[in-house]
Amino acid sequence: MVPPPRFSKASFSSYAPSADFPSQRVAKETAQSFSHLNSASEKETGRFRLPRIRQVESEQLPSGIYLDGGFGVGKTHLLVSIYAESSGSKSYTSFSDLTYFVGALGFDPSFKLLSKLNLLCIDEFELDDPGDTVLVSNLCNKLVSEGVRLAATSNTLPEKLGEGRFAAEDFLREIQGLKDHFLTVRIDGPDYRKRTFDFTLPNRSDEELAKWADEKPNSSLDDFDQLLELLLKYHPTRYRSLLSGIEAVGIRSMKPFRDQAAALRFVALVDRMYELEILFAYSGCSLEELYPASFMRGGFRKKYGRTLSRLAALSS
Repeated sequence: MVPPPRFSKASFSSYAPSADFPSQRVAKETAQSFSHLNSASEKETGRFRLPRIRQVESEQLPSGIYLDGGFGVGKTHLLVSIYAESSGSKSYTSFSDLTYFVGALGFDPSFKLLSKLNLLCIDEFELDDPGDTVLVSNLCNKLVSEGVRLAATSNTLPEKLGEGRFAAEDFLREIQGLKDHFLTVRIDGPDYRKRTFDFTLPNRSDEELAKWADEKPNSSLDDFDQLLELLLKYHPTRYRSLLSGIEAVGIRSMKPFRDQAAALRFVALVDRMYELEILFAYSGCSLEELYPASFMRGGFRKKYGRTLSRLAALSS
């Protein structure tokens, strides 16, 4: 339960706020102030004053910080920085990995272990599965009662960015009793990956893909359908092991998803690929065609949007 390799060297000093979006500088300063709370000696006492720039010097934060924004605005970078700069006992996990953790150990043993922490960082807090949301909310409520501080991120849908409303409203509603313990920090800005990566990368021919895989050390090359059948055989917690030692993944004959369960398993695989910085290339349908319009309008659209953003980054 530590930050993935992609973000292992992230720090506040390496986070460069955009001058066009002042909220990024405010988010950095507020997150850094929060990280200073998290020393072992402060577990029982902690409250902190927000940076002067927030112009709310009297506001205090008891237990948690929530970084709210769209894809690629640096939320995970700041979350890892909070983890890195905080002293005392701490753990870092994604929301989905936390649900797997609790599922494997059981609620009470998980609480017993995590209650010893000074800080728990949860990346990509997901609100699309009511059961998982209630499970994690209940766990977090109990952890807060034990003095554990929480830092979390979530994503706002791109089409919501212009409405003056991010995911915070949904987040604060779903975490129920935790609402009063969290400061919401909004981070504006475009997806940084769109400034660097081409989201309309052309697919390769099967011959070009095979040549690409041959040129890459420790590469894999699988047919899309066969890969989905393989993923069906393993719990998502095992996907990191499936990728062990692989530096480049080629997927042949990709096609639009028709099954939500298969699509979600693929999301989990891509998350692990992104964390491990594994290169990606493909043949078949374009990335824009991978998730049908009905999927992109449904309850898991945030996950699919994140996956497309990350695949584009890994394809560069």
